[in-house]
Amino acid sequence: MIKLIASDVDGTLIQDGSQRLQKRLFPLIRKLKDMGILFVAASGRQYPNLYRLFGPVQDDIAYICENGCLVRKNKETLYKAEMDEALALEIIHKIVEKDTAEVLVSGEDTSYIQPKTDGFRHLLAEVVVNNVTVVDDIFTLRETPFKISVYEKAGIDATQAYWRDTFRGRATAVTSGFEWLDFTPIGANKGKALDELLKRLHISPDECMAFGDEYNDIEMLQNVGYSYAMRTAKPGVQATARFLTDRVETVLEQLIEQNGMWEEKNHG
Repeated sequence: MIKLIASDVDGTLIQDGSQRLQKRLFPLIRKLKDMGILFVAASGRQYPNLYRLFGPVQDDIAYICENGCLVRKNKETLYKAEMDEALALEIIHKIVEKDTAEVLVSGEDTSYIQPKTDGFRHLLAEVVVNNVTVVDDIFTLRETPFKISVYEKAGIDATQAYWRDTFRGRATAVTSGFEWLDFTPIGANKGKALDELLKRLHISPDECMAFGDEYNDIEMLQNVGYSYAMRTAKPGVQATARFLTDRVETVLEQLIEQNGMWEEKNHG
């Protein structure tokens, strides 16, 4: 029996460059809750962003944020993975040195930036709708970060090998969409975060379903009994998952319908 469903957001729940969830998702999440199934938003996004994004059901779900570095449920922090400060500063220096790259430093409730262009600030604050704090000196850390992100407007594919090689063995580097690469502490990922959440809730991985499309979803997909990759997912992600789908909502509707048929058969 499924007790928890975790889904990536960008490229999975949100497709085609949109910044909004489909309205059909919200009643499905409420129905899942009525069935005793917890929905978990698992994303590289920050917590305040996700909380706003899931507005109508924001207090009915749990959150795996910042690519698995932060887990929250009922506004309580259940798990947090922080980066070594010396390493964080080294990564920030390398990003700032590259003319075409912007840096984002993730704190628990805000993103710290020292933008090279106003377009980057506008993207985060007005399009992505993050909590954003613009600072005069990005090297003066306001809190211990758990994620540092590289943004390349032209796309991250051309430079991702450089970033991975530069910090190989010291930080995990994963792409997160077309323009982004995220550095997180070694061992921190959505799969580890999901494991921590399952321990707190006393739920078995076999009782879980997960959806994803990017390489930062692989550990999460590997750690559940029912794994789905989007048909638009990267080849390695599709190879990891047991099933493919076009829409998360379609699978949720099928699960809810099957539950209704079971209820009717056994209690009708």
